[in-house]
Formats: sequence, C-alpha cells, structure tokens
Amino acid sequence: MKNFFKNILSTILGLIFGLGIIIALFFVAVGLLSSNFSDKTPKLKDNSILKIDLSKEVVERSSGNPFDDLNFMNPEPKKQLELKQILDNIEKAKSDTKIKGIYIYSPFINAGLSKTEEIRNKLLEFKKTGKPIISYNEMYSSKGYYLASVSDKVFLNPLGTITHQGLSATLMFFKEMLEKLNIDIQIFKVGKFKSAIEPLILEKMSDANRNQLEKLLNSFSENIFDSIASQRNLTLEQVQLDADQLKLTKASICKDLGYIDDILYEDQVAEKMKIIFEVEKLNFISLSKYSKIKINDKKISRNKIAIIYANGNIISGKGNTQTIGSTTTSKAIKDAREDKNVKAIVLRVNSGGGSALASDVMWRETILAKEKKPFVVSMGDYAASGGYYIACAADTIVANPTTLTGSIGVFGMLPNLKNFYKENFGISIDTVNTNKYSDMGISRKLSIFEKNKIQEGVEEIYEVFLSRVARGRNMTIDAVDEIGQGRVWSGHDAKSIGLIDVYGGIEKAVEIAGQLAEIEDYRIISLPKKADPLTSLVNDFAEMQISKILFDGFGFLKYEHIKNLKDLKKEDRIQARIPYLMKLE
Repeated sequence: MKNFFKNILSTILGLIFGLGIIIALFFVAVGLLSSNFSDKTPKLKDNSILKIDLSKEVVERSSGNPFDDLNFMNPEPKKQLELKQILDNIEKAKSDTKIKGIYIYSPFINAGLSKTEEIRNKLLEFKKTGKPIISYNEMYSSKGYYLASVSDKVFLNPLGTITHQGLSATLMFFKEMLEKLNIDIQIFKVGKFKSAIEPLILEKMSDANRNQLEKLLNSFSENIFDSIASQRNLTLEQVQLDADQLKLTKASICKDLGYIDDILYEDQVAEKMKIIFEVEKLNFISLSKYSKIKINDKKISRNKIAIIYANGNIISGKGNTQTIGSTTTSKAIKDAREDKNVKAIVLRVNSGGGSALASDVMWRETILAKEKKPFVVSMGDYAASGGYYIACAADTIVANPTTLTGSIGVFGMLPNLKNFYKENFGISIDTVNTNKYSDMGISRKLSIFEKNKIQEGVEEIYEVFLSRVARGRNMTIDAVDEIGQGRVWSGHDAKSIGLIDVYGGIEKAVEIAGQLAEIEDYRIISLPKKADPLTSLVNDFAEMQISKILFDGFGFLKYEHIKNLKDLKKEDRIQARIPYLMKLE
C-alpha cells in the first residue's frame, strides 16, 4: 500500500512538473512573439559589410512558431533563414551603395546541397558587381568550402583544414533486428530500383541500388569539384586527385595547392578586410537584420506571380511548412488559379515523396492550373517520387544539378506483428469477422490472394504514375518506364533524359514564369498563407514541440528520426517515396 501511494504521488508530481514546463515555455514563446513584433528597423551604416552565416537552418519557409527551434536545454531559439530571403538580400546588396561587400563566416552550413548551390550561384552574380567577397573559417567542411570557393579571397586558420575527401553514402539495414523481434515485413513494390524497402528485407545494398547510388554521388561530386576548380583556377583532375590522396589536412598545404589565399587568425583577417573593403572600421550587418531594411521602394504592381511552397512529406489532408498536405496545397494552387491578378504560378517542390493518393490529388490541381496560366516548377534539394509526381505536369521544370529527382516508382508494406506479440510479450490474438478478409492487417500473415490484391494495387498506381509523367513530359510510357523503375537521378543527369528542362533555382523559375506570362512588372506572393504565429504555436505545440523537448532536449534520440517513423506509420500504405534523404556536411 505504501508503494502504491508513493507511485501515485510521483505520478502527480511528474504531471505538475511537466505542466509547469509547458506553461513556462508557452509564456517564453509569447514573449518572443511580442519582441518580434516590436522589432525596429535597423539603421544601415555607410560602408557596411553583409555577413553571411548559414549555421542557422536554411529552410524553404519558416513557420513563425518560436518553438520550432527551441531546445529545452538551451531555451534561446535560433531563427531560421528562408532561402528566398537570403537570395533577395544578396540581390539587394548588389545595388545598395552602403554595402561594400560580403563576408562569409559560417562555422558550418545548415542547408541542403541544392540550397547551398542556389546561394553560391547568387554569390557568383554578386561577384560581377566588383564588390569583394571574403571568406574565413577555422576549418571548412566539404559544403562549407564549396560555398566559400566563390570568394575573391579565402582565408583559413593556421590549424585549420579543408574536409576534401569526396562523397559517401552509408545505409543502415534492419533485417536481422526485425527477425530477432519476430516482425515480418510484407513488401509490395514496382521497379528494380525502388530501394526504400531494402533496409527492411536485406542486409546490404542490392546491386541495382549500389549502382544508382554510385552514379548519383559521382554526379554530385563532379559538379562540386568542377565548380571549385573553375573558381580557384585549378583543374578538375587535380581537385579529384587531392581528394583521393587526402592532401588538404594542413593549412600550409591548402595554401600551396591554391585552395586558400592566406593563413590567418580571425583578428588578422579583420585587418586584411579593412584594406580590401577600403574602410577604417568593419560594420557588419547580418542577413536577418538586412532583411528588414527597405531600399528603392517600387510601386506595387497589380500583376502577381505566386510561389506555392510544397515542402516535406506528402500526406493526405492538411499540411504545414514541414509537410505537404493534399488539402492545403491543392487549395493554394486553386486560389492562385482563380486569382485574376496572378499571371503565373511557380510550384517550389522540396520533397522526397509520400502518399501516392495525396500526390495524385495535387497533380489534378496542377493540371487545372496549367490550363489557365503558365505553370513552372522549381525543384529544391529533393523533388522525387511523389515530389516528382506533383511536378511532372509543369510547362517548365527547373532544377539544380545537385537536386535529387526521379524515383518514379511505388511501394507498399504491411508488417505482420503476430509473432512479435506472441514471442516477446506472450500476447495471443483472436478475431471475429463478418467477411472472409475483414481482419486483413498487421495481426496475421497475409494470404497469397491478399498479397496479390495489394500487389495489383501497387502496379496500378505505378502505371498511373507512368502515364502522368508521360503526359507531362511528352514522352511515351515505355520511355518513362525505362528511366523510372524507382531510380533516382541527379538534376544534372535528369536534364539529359528529359525529366527536367533547365538548370537553375527558384529565381530562374520565377524569371521563366514571367516570360511565359509575358509580363515584366510583377510582385511575388507566397502560398499557402502562413498561420499567424500564435495560432501556429497552439496547433503545433502539443504534438511536435513536446516531442522535440523529450528527444532532442535530453539527448535520447533525435526527433526527426522518430518523426520519419511516425509519418510512415500514419500515412497511406502505398507510397511514392525516395529510398533515402542524403545530408552532405
């Protein structure tokens, strides 16, 4: 009895403590929102230098919810940077007479490879103005140096190095673990390259998957190395050889081989910059603050180009800034289609796919939009599988060479948990059915008839997927099937096989949309409309933010890993999804 009351008391105290945390964090968020609304426009000094630090997360769209980046162990939230905002800032700085140049100082790059490429290309545009770009870091990651290589001068700490060793993909396989847990995963797929299910049924990569990964990584690597070589006056062969021999492990070698211009401490870099920028004092302004400064206000045009953001996993129903909900995204496309002042639509896709059904719902809306006005797709880091499904109808598809795309394929899976319950927990299952297959699900093994029925459904959706792509890309179904089969492609290779039309980022897509609409004077609107920050806070807090606190805050697991499993569990059983999300540091 004593233990009983002790347990009750500990439970009550735990609930009170947890509720206290929630209330405290809620008021922190409200305080942050209030401070954001009261922010004054910063004053831009003469001879200012735009400082680019991409260690803050670079996203397609920020949610406005202050808890999105709040870590329980470090209650100061980090502000996200929107890609379009970064590009607009660099564009603004080109003609801003108060901006002397750009300083890139970023301990790491918290952006996807394709986003990094878009920012890098924008910096190359800026460089044409003659204003200097200077980079310094204590060490450069592969992605960090890829960005920094555009600079007029690249400086490195005396003990610094450049991580220059090429790209690698490491996959984890769970077949043996599932067997030990007595979980039988029943798989249904179309396409020899649809390798999303391989970690569940194999102990290593299939030959087909290994071959496509090698081709993909080599395409990305060659694009990165070639870009570095062209800016640093090196040969592609030399850059590749230096990676093979791990040569860039000392600052002195990095300088001797031409990858950096000087070896300096940060205070020495500051003195160098005063000379280069021809200033007596260094006045830095961050991207976030520079966004608040308006220059050369133009007359607001009635003509609009709508950028519709489709970011994250594809699901049925409502979405947000991190998921593509069929209802939310379809409504955004419809609103743009019916707005007479919207002269063209740009769908910005950054997704590895998800629900095949939800993808088809949104595809239909893209067809209706295309019939009324120019419809252009801009691909981000990923626009594959379901992400390609919703893109394929566009008049023009724009992607970076480092975009991951294709993966035209479908799969489904259904776990049989009968032995898992029995062998691990001693739980038996019995059922009463009204019809022969009423209990078809996760509590028993599927019959051959049931498996055939599900496989038929998967194959039917694949045929529909092929027909959608064939129609949108003006190809035969056989031609699409040849490059389909679930295979992933780099944006560079996708152009030669007809999956995309033009290399470029979101700005290129907007430019093409304006040309197709035959308008030069226009303004950009972004859809779907964001919820106000307080509403976003209330809607998201309970499910996601507490989970982030529990997992990320205490360090047990990363929330994003748990979220991926939750998404798979709650979404449709038949998926159009890429096999992996790749992250290059």
